Amino acid sequence: MAIHISSLSPLFFLLLVTSAFTVAAAKRIVPHRPLEGLLPNGNFEEQPNPKNIKKTVLLRKNALPKWEITGRVEYIQGGPQPGGMYFAVAHGVHAVRLGNEATISQTIPVKKGTLYALTFGASRTCAQDEVLRVSVPSQTGDIPLQTLYSSNGGDTIAWGFIATSNYVKITFHNPGVQEDPACGPLVDAVAIKELAPPRPSRVNLVKNGDFEEGPHRLINTSYGVLLPPRQEDKTSPLPGWVIESLKAVKFIDKAHFNVPRGIAALELVAGRESAVAQIIRTVPNKMYNLVFMVGDAKNGCHGSMMVEAFAAGATVKVPFQSVGKGQFKSASLKFKAISDRTRITFYSSFYHQKIDDYGTLCGPVLDNVRVYPTKF
Repeated sequence: MAIHISSLSPLFFLLLVTSAFTVAAAKRIVPHRPLEGLLPNGNFEEQPNPKNIKKTVLLRKNALPKWEITGRVEYIQGGPQPGGMYFAVAHGVHAVRLGNEATISQTIPVKKGTLYALTFGASRTCAQDEVLRVSVPSQTGDIPLQTLYSSNGGDTIAWGFIATSNYVKITFHNPGVQEDPACGPLVDAVAIKELAPPRPSRVNLVKNGDFEEGPHRLINTSYGVLLPPRQEDKTSPLPGWVIESLKAVKFIDKAHFNVPRGIAALELVAGRESAVAQIIRTVPNKMYNLVFMVGDAKNGCHGSMMVEAFAAGATVKVPFQSVGKGQFKSASLKFKAISDRTRITFYSSFYHQKIDDYGTLCGPVLDNVRVYPTKF
C-alpha cells in the first residue's frame, strides 16, 4: 500500500526529517583520521607510459603518474647507470632525478592550519653543492645535500609545514645550474604525516620531551630520518623542538635502534654542528631541574661521547663511554630561571663515525627530556 506524505501526521513527519538529519550529521562528525603514508605514487613505482619517456627522460607535463613535472626530469631505476655512475634507491626500485631548474609537484587535500611533515629519500648525484628546494605555499626550504650522513647515499629527510588552505601543492625543485644539465638531486620516495601539537604538563614543562611525536618513517628507513638544520619551532618536523644548528640531527625509532624509553629518540650525529633547542615557560628566580637520558643507539657507534646541556646560563657536560651495546644513563642540570622564557639546548661535543662504516656519521642518543620546578 502506497503511503502519501499528506497522510502522515505532522509529528511523524518531523521525526522522520530529524532522524535523517541526525544520520547525515553523524556521518559528517566521524572522528578525523590523521593523514599518514606515501603520497599517491609517492615511491614512483607506478611507471610512465612508454610513449611519455625517451630513454630515461620524461617528455610531458603529466608523464609521471600522479605528478606534474617541469624541466628535465629523469625516471631512474636504481643500480649501475650508463657512463659508469651508480644511483642508490633505498626505498624501492625507481626514483626521479631533477636536472637544472626541474620540478615535480603534486596537489593533495589537507587540513588548514595543521602541522605536517614530509618525509622523503634524497641524495646528490653529481656536484657536492646540490640543493633540493621543498615548497608548500607559502613556505620554502632549501635542503643542502653536501653532507652524506649514510654511506649508501640514500639519506631520508623530514621537512615540516603548516597548511594554509585545505589543498596544498607540494613541490620539489632543483634550483642549481650545473654544467651538465642532467645533474641534480635524486628523490626516491615521498610520504606525509599529520602531526599533533605537543603541550607541556604540570610534571614536565618540555613539549614532546620524549620525542614520540615526529615524522613518518619510510619502509626500509634503517638509517633513521634526518631533521634538517635551522628548522623553526612553528614548522619543525619534530614538534616542540628547534633544529638550530648547521647540520642535521637524526630521528630514530625502536624498530631499528636502541631507544632508552618509548618508541623514538634523537641521535646527535654531527657534533657541535648538530644541536636541538626548545624555549619553555618559567618563573623568574625560581629553581628548576632539567633531567634527560643519554646513551648509544646500538648501531656501531663506539667511543668517548659527551652531551652538553644548557639552560639559563647553567651548563652540564655528560660523558658517556659507548661500547655499542645500547646502554644509557640519566643526567640532570639544576638552574635558576632569569626570565619567563628559558631556552634549553643540547649538542654533542665530539664527532663520531661507525667503526664498521666510516662513511656514516653517528653520535650519542638523547631521550626523555624533562623540566620541573624544584626547591633546591
